[in-house]
Amino acid sequence: MVGRRQRSTFRTPWYLRLLPAVMLVGGAFFDALSPPRFTAVPLFAAAPLVAAALTSWVVTLLTGIAAVVATAGLHVYNDDATEITSFTEVTTVATVSAVALLINRVLRLGSERLASARVIAEAAQRAVLPEPQDRIAGLHVAARYEAAQADAFIGGDLFAVQDTPYGVRLIVGDVRGKGMEAVSAVAVLVGSFREAAEQESTLEAVAQRLERALQREGVRRPGLDAFEGFTTAVIGEIPNVRAGGDRGAVRLVNRGHPDPLLLRADGALAPLTPTEPALPLGMGDLGGGPDRADEYALPAGATLLLYTDGLSEARDAHGVFYDPAERLRGRVFPGPEELLDALVDDVRRYSGGGPADDMALMAVTRPEAGQPDRRRTVPVVPADRDGAPGRRPGP
Repeated sequence: MVGRRQRSTFRTPWYLRLLPAVMLVGGAFFDALSPPRFTAVPLFAAAPLVAAALTSWVVTLLTGIAAVVATAGLHVYNDDATEITSFTEVTTVATVSAVALLINRVLRLGSERLASARVIAEAAQRAVLPEPQDRIAGLHVAARYEAAQADAFIGGDLFAVQDTPYGVRLIVGDVRGKGMEAVSAVAVLVGSFREAAEQESTLEAVAQRLERALQREGVRRPGLDAFEGFTTAVIGEIPNVRAGGDRGAVRLVNRGHPDPLLLRADGALAPLTPTEPALPLGMGDLGGGPDRADEYALPAGATLLLYTDGLSEARDAHGVFYDPAERLRGRVFPGPEELLDALVDDVRRYSGGGPADDMALMAVTRPEAGQPDRRRTVPVVPADRDGAPGRRPGP
């Protein structure tokens, strides 16, 4: 779900924080044991600068004081404290220590501003892409936004899900472009979807409402985006399953988006390819027929997985695209949250750290009859030889 797997803020490892002290101690031994013509002043001068970048203001101050005292004390030990060179070296270390304090202060202020920006970004993310409930109208739901860039929070990928009088309706999409213009389009689309999902009786009508909303937004976007802006999206509807029944169904309108995947309880997997390809949202003026919703079976225990192309376009070291269908086929997961956890971990391993593009993921599971409304526990099984996640179903 949103933010659950967000990259954490960088923290200095403990062994790096010991580096200034190591430099001071090493410099003292070097100066005391070496001939008089050798000096450890470069180490003493560098120690507070290192402390400024890695530690707090107080530690930087103490490191600077220790560096000045060590420099002066070693000159007394070497019986040359009255020479002009000794005075110059002590002054140099003191000056560098003062500069280190200033540098540390600037860095701390920058960190505070960055932390404040992160808080604002997280608040904006929760407002635009709120975390969905994990249980909606009898369905188990999980969603995730994974930013490709460290410390980024939200871009042009989107998802939304809500219970309506017509069933549970959902959307996963990818806005063309980057930056604030893409974020603005995401906000417009999510807001329009939530309103249309409650008011429109058909999924096709919901898609048309989004088409008109994006076209209105495109007129306000500057430059080429006013003419070329579009969004690929899958809009889905799952009829109300709270009454139970032997057969479920899911209706999908696919507007130029990667095919969703249906993962069955026995490990079988099938892509849900639309009957007729359609243009992305925002390109309706270029032609194409009216929207048509395709209906697919959603049996008990099955999971519907929707994703943006940040997942399918992740590459390994040889430039080979990640194939989610191939990596997930034959595997079983205890719930949608575990599926997304395993999927994100696997694509990070596959791409050597993370995808080059943001990705939005949503998994919706129709629970089996009689299944308790809680996550099942399963034994942890090591990954297979390809490093793919999940566990193989038993015989």
